[in-house]
Amino acid sequence: MSIRTRFAPSPTGYLHIGGARTALFNWLYARKHGGTFLLRIEDTDRERSTRESVNAILESLAWLGLDYDEGPYFQSERFDRYREVIQRLLDEGKAYYCYCTKEELEEMRQAQLARKEKPRYDGRCRARTGPRPGVEPVVRFCNPSEGEVVIEDFVRGRVAFSNRELDDLIIARSDGTPTYNLTVVVDDVDMAITHVIRGDDHLSNTPRQINILRALGAEPPRYAHVPMILGEDGTRLSKRHGAVSVLEYRDQGYLPEALLNYLVRLGWAHGDQEVFSIDEMIHLFDIAEVNKSASTFNPAKLLWLNHHYLMHSSPLHVAHHLRWYLGRLGIDPDQGPDVVDLVLAFRERTKTLTEMAASCQVFYQDFDEYDAQAAKKHLTVEVLPALRALHERLQALEVWEQEKLHQAVVAVAEELGQKLGHIAQPLRVAVTGTSVSPPIDVTLSLVGREKTLARIARAIAYILDKAGKEG
Repeated sequence: MSIRTRFAPSPTGYLHIGGARTALFNWLYARKHGGTFLLRIEDTDRERSTRESVNAILESLAWLGLDYDEGPYFQSERFDRYREVIQRLLDEGKAYYCYCTKEELEEMRQAQLARKEKPRYDGRCRARTGPRPGVEPVVRFCNPSEGEVVIEDFVRGRVAFSNRELDDLIIARSDGTPTYNLTVVVDDVDMAITHVIRGDDHLSNTPRQINILRALGAEPPRYAHVPMILGEDGTRLSKRHGAVSVLEYRDQGYLPEALLNYLVRLGWAHGDQEVFSIDEMIHLFDIAEVNKSASTFNPAKLLWLNHHYLMHSSPLHVAHHLRWYLGRLGIDPDQGPDVVDLVLAFRERTKTLTEMAASCQVFYQDFDEYDAQAAKKHLTVEVLPALRALHERLQALEVWEQEKLHQAVVAVAEELGQKLGHIAQPLRVAVTGTSVSPPIDVTLSLVGREKTLARIARAIAYILDKAGKEG
């Protein structure tokens, strides 16, 4: 059997973390078994579905690297097919028109509650032979009234539902539009889906869908219902816990592989291993090993993983992503130091790409003002001789590279009889505006000859101006 999985989001908002994990599990299962992973956009909710949401989903999957083999298929383009199946069920007596009004349904519900029964449609229109004037009917599926539906779930094990607990669900609204439980069944049949991996909030829909599948003479796929993701307070993950959109994590500076690594560990484990390459995920992941209980989202753990990936990924790979963040700051990455050199200089010091880009900004763009505390401490009249000597020594360098730069700074310190730190810190503030940067030779190399000399001259002028005002 050729494995076929699908990710089927509704385009009514961003792709959230839970949806991304579902997509990842489906993608991994298909890749592990040499199968097919397809994308289906379930956009039958015309009022809430938007093109912006579709684009956000596509952009999120592309950023994560979860490439799909087929699709995207759009349910909104398949209405003729759904109507065909609904008519078939009507013709075969497996569905019927229901003319009950909202008022009658509410009266039925209240009576059942009064009898302490579970509210459910009682099938009163099953035997109706003619239309009801003035009422646009819905179409209901004739759910079996006896027996049970048994699901051998990869995650939850054997789950049984009594058909007596399932009412005749609506498969077409009064305006003719199909409902979710009908469209998903038709799509899974037509697209030959073999394994459905989705959140356990869909578990209650599964017996209904299986009954429709059997009414159509189709073999149900295998199911895996994965538990939800909780926030640190034990409630379902939501905006109040911070970022929940995949693109928010991208914008905050996370590497896609760090987020994927974190997501795969939400509910699944392989011994004590914490860090997985994509190839390891594909090779080791088993949907049957996903935990039954809910997982807790830990932002600190994700941040730790992201720093690990910044430290241990290829600098060229990190630089590829860093360019995008530099661009968001109005920086052309080609108009300055090599981005790979920036990654090597800052990957130990920063935990996200947004932090790294902000730290790199000074190597491309001049700063408007000095850090107040750093300037007060280090840009004083006492450092003027050192800055002037440094400017002269650095200006005379024929080769602008780290070793020569280091030697020049050391030489000035020795000439003035001062410790290297007493020279390096004022120089650092002069060329970066702050007291924190990579080693001074690395910093000068990244800033470049022209900017370094201009900024030292600017610092000298700043000190003289400040001294003149104070005098």
